[in-house]
Amino acid sequence: MKVLALAEAPAHLTDVAGFAKELGASEVVAVAAGPRGEVEARAFKAFARVYYAGDRPLTDQLVAVLDKLYDEVGPDVVVGPATKNGNEVIARLAARRSLPMVTEVIEARVGADGTLDLVRLVLGGRCRAVLKVTRPAALTIQLRRWGYEGEVGAELVEAQLPGTAYRVVEVREKAREAVNIEEAEVVVGVGRGFRRKEDLKMAEELASLLGGVVGCTRPIAADYGWLSEDRWIGISGKRIRPRLYIAIGISGAPQHMAAAMDSKVIVAVNKDKNAPIFQYADYGVVADLYQFVPVLIERLKRRLGRA
Repeated sequence: MKVLALAEAPAHLTDVAGFAKELGASEVVAVAAGPRGEVEARAFKAFARVYYAGDRPLTDQLVAVLDKLYDEVGPDVVVGPATKNGNEVIARLAARRSLPMVTEVIEARVGADGTLDLVRLVLGGRCRAVLKVTRPAALTIQLRRWGYEGEVGAELVEAQLPGTAYRVVEVREKAREAVNIEEAEVVVGVGRGFRRKEDLKMAEELASLLGGVVGCTRPIAADYGWLSEDRWIGISGKRIRPRLYIAIGISGAPQHMAAAMDSKVIVAVNKDKNAPIFQYADYGVVADLYQFVPVLIERLKRRLGRA
């Protein structure tokens, strides 16, 4: 089986390499973008070749490069990350090549009849859809589900980027905090149960004691603006997979839980015993957060010798 992969960022090379390994691919060719040194650091020998597309290629250029390589590689599967740009690039290539396409794949294997058996979450993550797709096919995969460890040193080839009708006038980085909730081992989530922005200090202190970070629901970031959007946990925000997720004052809307349900342990704190989040929680505490969280913090301080 041959795989043509897109890595919109260097870290995505790990995901697509792990995905290709699970499928038992015999040849994997990747197109990668981002800082050159970071691409080289993840150019695993599992790749036959890695085409370097520069630091900030436009989506038009990535589509064109993949389209040209499609004829050379003759892939059974075209795969990319399930990001905004990744979905766009792979969808446009699928349209050009009349390929069936499935987004947000979380599991994949080759069926006995040679087709692809794919799994993706639907209905806000509450159900799993199993799809049987003929090859060749185009897919995007959820990130951080396929790990890969191996030697680096694949051949790095300069991709020939075509001209484009668009011109980049200016690039402005979105303001971000030095926090990556997607990589955190412990996340303390805050929701509308918090009445004031100042009260979030309780969650920040709890997260600090546990060596974690603070995340939030959509209203906290998008409506109130109490935290930045890079802390937003949800289908339209960030997906997390921590060892421990403590959800405080969060009702448990499907859009939020779909991005948090891969947490190994979920602890929910909510004063409403009928809150939907308790259906997902491994441990549930029915209590007013303003009474419970300060007590939890003091107990942790004593346990850690910081009282």
